[in-house]
Amino acid sequence: MKRIFLARIYLALTAVLTALSLSGCGYNDMAQGDQSIKAAWSEVLNQYQRRSDLIPNLVSTVKGYAAQEQDTLTKVVEARARATGIQATPELINNPEAFQKFIAAQNQLQGALSRLLAVSENYPNLKSDALFRDLTAQLEGTENRITVARNRYIKAIQGYNNTVVSFPTNLMAMVFGFKEKPQFTVENEAEIKSAPKVDFNKPAVPAKP
Repeated sequence: MKRIFLARIYLALTAVLTALSLSGCGYNDMAQGDQSIKAAWSEVLNQYQRRSDLIPNLVSTVKGYAAQEQDTLTKVVEARARATGIQATPELINNPEAFQKFIAAQNQLQGALSRLLAVSENYPNLKSDALFRDLTAQLEGTENRITVARNRYIKAIQGYNNTVVSFPTNLMAMVFGFKEKPQFTVENEAEIKSAPKVDFNKPAVPAKP
């Protein structure tokens, strides 16, 4: 009985020491950081989806007033198809190549939307349409949410990656398979600051003949 009691004490002490060792070597920080990254990335995806959901109605409304801008409308639809065609699973953030491909598709969609909004300046009747104004207001709000969500993801990644590559926590990272996760590039971060703007207070450009 005494041996069993001592064995239990030994196991308990071993568990405590192991927990303290893992904590001191950064295991808990990396595990928690990994969860924070997943949560931050999920919010980025939610906002991208929100933007994607606005596009069909936006394109349809613009088409009603500016059907001749078919090329611009087509590019928006095609860009949306490319962006939504990539499976944005949580595992995407563990694959740098797939991550950059997904971000590139989202940036192309953002560029296509910017051109569509620029074209709309040529059509005063479109700009005064209540549905169009509501959709563009929602789009602008969504772009702002995307910016906030992406910045939170960037901060979460920075903290996690620093722990993964720093000594001695990098040793624990190798043992438990924690690896660096892909980050937005400098180019990506510059694009974050240049989200499509919606400003209908400036004078309208004369409509094309």
